[in-house]
Amino acid sequence: MTGATSTRGARPWAARGLAVVAGLAAAFSQPPWGFLAGLLGYALMLAAIERPAAGRPLRSAFFRGWIVGTAYFLVSLWWMAQPFQIDAAEQGWMAPFAVGLVSMFMALFWGAAGVAYRALAGKGVARVLVFAACLSGAEWLRGHLLTGFPWDPPGSAWPAGSALSQTASVVGIWGLTWITVAVAASPAVLVERWRGRLAVGLAAVALAGLWVFGAVRLAHPVAADPAAPWIRVVQADVKQETKYDRRLFDSIVARYVDLTARPAPHPIDIVVWPEGAIPDALDDYLASTAPVGAKIAAALVPGQTLLVGGYRFGLDRDGRTATFNTLAAVRRSEFGVSAIGFYDKFRLVPFGEFMPLDGLAARLGIKQMVHVGDGFAPGPPPRPLRLPGLAPVQPLICYESLFSGFTRDGGRAAGVRARWIANISNDAWFGTGIGPTQHLNLASYRAIEEGLPMVRATPTGISAVIDAYGRVVRGEQLGEGAFGVIDAPLPPALAPTVFDAIGDGGFWLMLLVSLTGVRRRRSA
Repeated sequence: MTGATSTRGARPWAARGLAVVAGLAAAFSQPPWGFLAGLLGYALMLAAIERPAAGRPLRSAFFRGWIVGTAYFLVSLWWMAQPFQIDAAEQGWMAPFAVGLVSMFMALFWGAAGVAYRALAGKGVARVLVFAACLSGAEWLRGHLLTGFPWDPPGSAWPAGSALSQTASVVGIWGLTWITVAVAASPAVLVERWRGRLAVGLAAVALAGLWVFGAVRLAHPVAADPAAPWIRVVQADVKQETKYDRRLFDSIVARYVDLTARPAPHPIDIVVWPEGAIPDALDDYLASTAPVGAKIAAALVPGQTLLVGGYRFGLDRDGRTATFNTLAAVRRSEFGVSAIGFYDKFRLVPFGEFMPLDGLAARLGIKQMVHVGDGFAPGPPPRPLRLPGLAPVQPLICYESLFSGFTRDGGRAAGVRARWIANISNDAWFGTGIGPTQHLNLASYRAIEEGLPMVRATPTGISAVIDAYGRVVRGEQLGEGAFGVIDAPLPPALAPTVFDAIGDGGFWLMLLVSLTGVRRRRSA
């Protein structure tokens, strides 16, 4: 009796340990580590879920899936501790709690995927497809529910711009996530003897085929357009902890202005500053009569356009006074500078730009992370910004660059396809470490999906010019902590991609394919 009890007690703990290893391995497959063998963590996750505790298979499947997810997100989201170090004396103590609680919450989606798999999967090797559907479906929900937070989905483990990442041009990041999980989990069915070996072989062939597709796609670049506008990306290396020190305001302005006015090897058409570049209201400092507006006008030449992120005041959808996180397009004329277009951020960061639990956040001190009154109001749904003399551009402000289909939806709503993407971000919140690298990788997937070049500006890095294949143009990158500019012609856009035509249609088709692995009988 004692031996039997010991065995029953050991198995659950062994499965939980396996779940921890699975989550850690999968997390380290993501940039910046790129340990792609860690993708086998999804096979370990499947193995852990398939060994339920006696009499409670759904409960144990949820708990083990949740453990895998918690380990995964603790690694992937550790950068979230950095914003709390900006005011370490007041908020530093919250960092481990914030990372832990967010990770455990995100892991609920993976626990739900475990339950769905146990409820649906049959016994054949096609159950791997059910597992892929359950986990990728849970990730899709994580990216959409409660405003969505699609950070580090499994499909983004392939570095943006690589051959395998090009699959996103057909099926988007969610379809690539389904493929990644299905291929990576296939070794879990090797116990099925020849059927298992066949399944793994087919997975390897599929992966090789996608690599060939991507390699061929990358081998046929579009010729550069000699008439393409030249872009200057300004990275002034303004740390977040110094940004709101009013004693440093003039020096911050001087950094941006001096970099903008630097001599260039080619006439510059568009200058791009990051999100929240100048810590003041756009309405105030862009006025031609304002001291800052006059300095900006002096740094630009007539005909140049400046894209700059900041906050401005206006009326929300209900006609109430509100504050917006905005990209402003500013044109230099012989009379000074004037705004010629605005894009107000549509997708806001919960607990960073608006407060779902306003009163509680104020008592905990989290609300101080938003330096503009009571936070921001969302702008209208995205549309390409159409500026005189320039190709339509889709702005993506920081967090918005995580969302697949954002640019596609904006183009369809406006009836005009953007020709490039301007991604301004305040990655100074991330400090140094994994955050800026992962954000660059995730944002670059939007270029792949849409077949559009991207210009990315951040205050402390990583700023870059990215081609329509998701690759950083050689030499056109400013790393973390760099101070300087990037001068480059805008890379050409590609013809509309399959993803641009069908959106997530490929992903939904994959979910239908997964039905082949669903159990046929309740007794199966």
